[in-house]
Amino acid sequence: MKILVACEFSQIVTQAFRNRGHEAFSCDVLPTEGNPEWHIQAPVETLFDDDWDLIIAHPPCQHLAVSGARWFKDKRELQALAIGFFMSFTMLDCPRIAIENPIGIMSTIHRKPDQIIQPWMFGHGETKATCLWLKGLPKLVPTHIVDGRANRVHREPPGPDRWKNRSRTYRGIAEAFADQWSENLRLGTTAGADSRSGVKAVTTNERRPETTL
Repeated sequence: MKILVACEFSQIVTQAFRNRGHEAFSCDVLPTEGNPEWHIQAPVETLFDDDWDLIIAHPPCQHLAVSGARWFKDKRELQALAIGFFMSFTMLDCPRIAIENPIGIMSTIHRKPDQIIQPWMFGHGETKATCLWLKGLPKLVPTHIVDGRANRVHREPPGPDRWKNRSRTYRGIAEAFADQWSENLRLGTTAGADSRSGVKAVTTNERRPETTL
């Protein structure tokens, strides 16, 4: 299947899907840390009209996350641009979309996320609450719940690469994306979420049980 991982320079998610045989591309305005053959260094908006089977988007959260709420009043214009960029993914004509962001204002401006996950649900003994807004995809099922609740992300030392290190997807989460959503792609199914009620619906002949985290 043809997959776009938007706003990803690390290729952690992209590579997880490529390891499972998909035609997956990362896209970012930055060069990739992975294989440049499968990276598109350009504004992701230039790819919106292409045909994708799945889009996983990591829109920048600097002006959206509640961790930066104390500065919101001083950056209203930047925040408005960030909101518009986030919302652009919700309007794409793609059967399967996942938008990832930390807890922030989009839960109010857009809607509540379909799911909030933590690294410790996927083999990493750390905390980093991550919201997922899903279209045509099932919620993730935890793969390896472990002990340890360190908050490494917030203890990242100051430096030019601090934001990069804080933004990378945990490999255990990337593997769960690829494993669980590859099955969805293989079966040709789409699971939708009603934005008003949050009720999930599976468009196959067989309804799958819900998993609430």
